[in-house]
Amino acid sequence: MSREYDALLEALAGPVFHGDDPLEVAREKLEAVHGHPVADETRVEWTELGGVPCAWVDTPESDPERVLFLCHGGAFVAAGGDGYLFYAEMLARPFGARVLLVDYRLAPDHRFPAALDDCVAAFRALVDSGVPPARVGFIGDSCGGGLAIASLVKLRASAGPLPGCAATLGGWFDLEAEGDAARKPISLDPFANRDFVRARGLDYVGPDGDVRDPLASPVHAPLEGLPPLFLQVGQVDLTRDDAVALAARAGRAGVDVTLEVVPGMLHGFQGLVNAGIPEAREALERIAAWTRRYMGS
Repeated sequence: MSREYDALLEALAGPVFHGDDPLEVAREKLEAVHGHPVADETRVEWTELGGVPCAWVDTPESDPERVLFLCHGGAFVAAGGDGYLFYAEMLARPFGARVLLVDYRLAPDHRFPAALDDCVAAFRALVDSGVPPARVGFIGDSCGGGLAIASLVKLRASAGPLPGCAATLGGWFDLEAEGDAARKPISLDPFANRDFVRARGLDYVGPDGDVRDPLASPVHAPLEGLPPLFLQVGQVDLTRDDAVALAARAGRAGVDVTLEVVPGMLHGFQGLVNAGIPEAREALERIAAWTRRYMGS
């Protein structure tokens, strides 16, 4: 691992997020690590697609013919809208694409399937506007990774168009967090833990909801007919085994799937590009190169 990453680990004194954090505390913590300003050269244009607020984010590297459709993280409860513009900018550069950030409704004010419905509606409207689906790639980090896969499952079930490919970054595929990586972590991950995922999952589905619903926890979903997938996750990430399980299910379903477990990395490490962590930059560059096989160069 790089010395920059080692220095970051040394600076992190303990877990940032806790399962017993009240909702407002969880939101404050999540929003504190998001919402960074974007560069003056980055263009942000707010619009509405399918009744859903969305932001187009373009950098000088963006190819207007390639669209990265971003289902953002934030544990379903925080960091939407302006809070994720910096992340869209961060992706636009290595992917060389326009990024469409979907500002979906947040839980618990809007419970499952509100966020999922918003992502699906925005994609359908994007295609209806004339954007070729083959030139679109889905991407989602953390809970947004689960939303990206669930959106594909719902779109496929309706026999509608699908994007050319999809990638996830530490995706939340199992809101019960039953994998060994979550139950028996190999080391401390300051950015996520089993109790936090389970608590926010309940915020999402509600007290009477089912966290095992395949559209809430797509590790249980039928995956036949999905476009090519790239599932990237850190070795220390509590979602590691969920990505392994989803990749296995996808492979058995005949999906072209790539699984990458990055040694030593924490949950959401890809977002550390702006902190100068080389492993984060290199990880995104590998996915970006992969997407060019399916979205065009």
